[in-house]
Amino acid sequence: MKGLISINQTQPMTESDRHHRKIRSYVLREGRLTAGQQRAFETLWPEFGIDFTPNQVLDLPAIFGNDNPVILEIGFGNGASLAEMANRNPQQNYLGIEVHSPGVGRLLLDIEERGLSNLRVMRHDAVELLETSIGPASLSGVYLFFPDPWHKKKHHKRRILQPSLVQLLAKVIKPGGIFHAATDWEHYAEQMLEVLGDADTLFENSAGIGDFSPRPDYRPITKFEQRGERLGHGVWDLIFQRL
Repeated sequence: MKGLISINQTQPMTESDRHHRKIRSYVLREGRLTAGQQRAFETLWPEFGIDFTPNQVLDLPAIFGNDNPVILEIGFGNGASLAEMANRNPQQNYLGIEVHSPGVGRLLLDIEERGLSNLRVMRHDAVELLETSIGPASLSGVYLFFPDPWHKKKHHKRRILQPSLVQLLAKVIKPGGIFHAATDWEHYAEQMLEVLGDADTLFENSAGIGDFSPRPDYRPITKFEQRGERLGHGVWDLIFQRL
């Protein structure tokens, strides 16, 4: 099926592979597709999905058919909030990337249901996409909402927001553009603030040094977030502007 990545055919890992393999910030889970999600991959992916081609820079104006600003969301989950943002802001283009097939299929169905023309979808590793396939200063913003916190200390190295990612973000976000992250894990929020604060020659904290931002109206509140609020859980937003 076009656009799907098989994880069933694997080669034996050599000792060298084990030593040099790249730390991933996610676990690739195929999951079980519903009949609707299966249909979405078969019929909607050719129009709204983008296949990853190594070392090929995406021609974003050609993909969207216009020169409107493009915002990338990394790890959109089931895509509900991304579809809502695209629906509210037709003057902006949105590119979502996610590794979980059912979530991608669900977003494709949402695109169809809402009749969205300003949203495209990829299923691949976001870091590799930023490294090889997004041109310099070609994005108006990047969103990272509720990434896996990898809450155990020994797994903190797997957290996606690291200094190396900030360097990639600085490359692809145009001056004046924003990086917006949100998390419901306070420790991760503090680490994000520290990592981004260390890049003060590249990004400026919109809320002021050492502060978090209030949730902006453009970020929809998810059902998960609403449940957390009822239980007294906090959510921390960080909005940094590219210098």
